[in-house]
Amino acid sequence: MEFDFTTLDPRERYKLLIGSVVPRPIALVTTVDENGVTNAAPFSFFNCFSHDPPILIIGVEERKGAPKDTVRNIRATKEFVVNIVSEEIAERMNICAVDFPEGVDELVPANLTPAAASAVKPPRIAESPVAMECKLMEELRFGEHGKRSIILGEVLRFHIHDAALGPRNHVNFDVLKPVGRLSGNGYAHTHDRFELKRIDYATWLANEGKAAADND
Repeated sequence: MEFDFTTLDPRERYKLLIGSVVPRPIALVTTVDENGVTNAAPFSFFNCFSHDPPILIIGVEERKGAPKDTVRNIRATKEFVVNIVSEEIAERMNICAVDFPEGVDELVPANLTPAAASAVKPPRIAESPVAMECKLMEELRFGEHGKRSIILGEVLRFHIHDAALGPRNHVNFDVLKPVGRLSGNGYAHTHDRFELKRIDYATWLANEGKAAADND
């Protein structure tokens, strides 16, 4: 089956993409508006795209023809915090996705605790095992009337629960327990993992030569 994405209905493109690019990490983004009211919202069009400089990217689409609170707040303050979603807060993250009226601090009904950030005004979430304070680097706008925003943020501060930090600053996934986004109402655990050691060219060449000799 082949689909021509240049002519396919956007909704059909959406179903194919989010069902194939999985699992996706989830950014529970906290921002504040110009009056200091906190907003929290989850986004799975999200990832880390660079470590030097440290850049996170978040994709946000308009809702009902208007920018979401997250985008509006980032435009106004140039700041935001990305909180990683663990198994422990997955259900509370889902409450933050409720279509609350404008001006509602989602952390309150979600029973999540705001914690002061070090370099930005939006709070981080105390229950999140990792929180990254970011400043806006650039906003790219795509689609009809710029309805899709791609937010590029530079990480200024990185917070991690002590128990989730292993030797030599390696993250302990058994403590972090991040959840991934699938499609529809689907989510994924990260319990069942496996390792593949990276192979250098010399090793690959030696193995290929041995395999060829064994087959002779």
